[in-house]
Amino acid sequence: MLDLKTLKPLIRQIAEEKGLPEQKVFEALEVAFAAAYKKEYGQKMQVVRAEINPEDGKVKFWQVKIVVDKSSIISEEESDKTKKNKLDEKAEEEIHRIRFNPERHILLEEAKKIKPDAKVDEEIITPLEIKSDFSRIAAQTAKQVILQKLKELEKETILSEFKEKEGKVISGIIQRIERNNVYVDIGKAFGVLYANEGIPREHYQVGERKKFFILRLEEKGRGPTILLSRCHPKFVSQLFEMEVPEINEGIVEIKSIAREPGSRTKIAVSSKDESIDPVGACVGQKGTRVTTIIDELNGERIDIIPYSEEPTKYVAAALGPAKIEEAEIISEKREVRVFVPPDQTSLAIGKNGQNVRLAAKLTGWKIDIRSALAPEEILEGGIADTKQEENNKKTEKKSKSE
Repeated sequence: MLDLKTLKPLIRQIAEEKGLPEQKVFEALEVAFAAAYKKEYGQKMQVVRAEINPEDGKVKFWQVKIVVDKSSIISEEESDKTKKNKLDEKAEEEIHRIRFNPERHILLEEAKKIKPDAKVDEEIITPLEIKSDFSRIAAQTAKQVILQKLKELEKETILSEFKEKEGKVISGIIQRIERNNVYVDIGKAFGVLYANEGIPREHYQVGERKKFFILRLEEKGRGPTILLSRCHPKFVSQLFEMEVPEINEGIVEIKSIAREPGSRTKIAVSSKDESIDPVGACVGQKGTRVTTIIDELNGERIDIIPYSEEPTKYVAAALGPAKIEEAEIISEKREVRVFVPPDQTSLAIGKNGQNVRLAAKLTGWKIDIRSALAPEEILEGGIADTKQEENNKKTEKKSKSE
């Protein structure tokens, strides 16, 4: 009989330290007792199950057997043949045959003597002699089992918790930096920010707290790895959702976002309430809201524009801060030609074509910028095509993989 006065506080303590439900810890203890019983008193292939009575601390043990039909059992002759031909267990499963083991299996006819309505694949449990004395080796086995079980439970809890947080922003403390990869303490687990997911030219320091976007979870090595990002466009949209109550409440909506990390982001917003200015809500009083986000992004420039269902109006706004004289749709294939004053062409195109490139990404329209004084002249860097940008990315990704 277990001393529940000692056991229950211990279970509670382990549950709190590991962040696990108390019931799961209790079940892990039962698995450990079953392993100890099998080690001390059981057979090699035997399946033992233990149950601790939470009221009086008594431990009971059962042997578990699976009900099988004669037709599903592979004969000794067939078994020898498979061994000779080196047929592995996986192949045996494929032909739905099993090697009968009296410690693990029970024939349907025998099972029905114990339980009249027994069916194939059902579990039949029979009580085992209650034991309370275990050797040092059995106790060591129990310890190893419960530690392993707790690790598995902890892993499952982390996977479950962070799976729900995929696509969200989380705060973490930088623990170490190795080969330009940043390892972050995010609570119950560690996340990794690979070099290509960081903001270009951003420097990180051990002990520094920053926000990160959870890309996805990967199960490899010793435990689950949470992959983080600070360059993903959704990182910016999530920061706005955290900083702007109107977005979080669904009054203001982010319609589109285009980003070149570390340099510039364009974001289009709309309001479901005519009395609320979506751009003003995102900027905040005296620019406090957007300034907070810019600081988090290491000074990255952010252009917030009003979304419009009218393509020409939308594209014109997206090309801000350049002033647009006129815009017209020139093709059914989502192409817009924009005419700007001569002194606004460089501003509309942007350094290395960045402004027009981001505007095209944001709106989903191919943009052709022309000078209002020379409308037939094609300007260098004045054309941005979203399809071409996508093809460039695919080509670049393919070349890296090769």
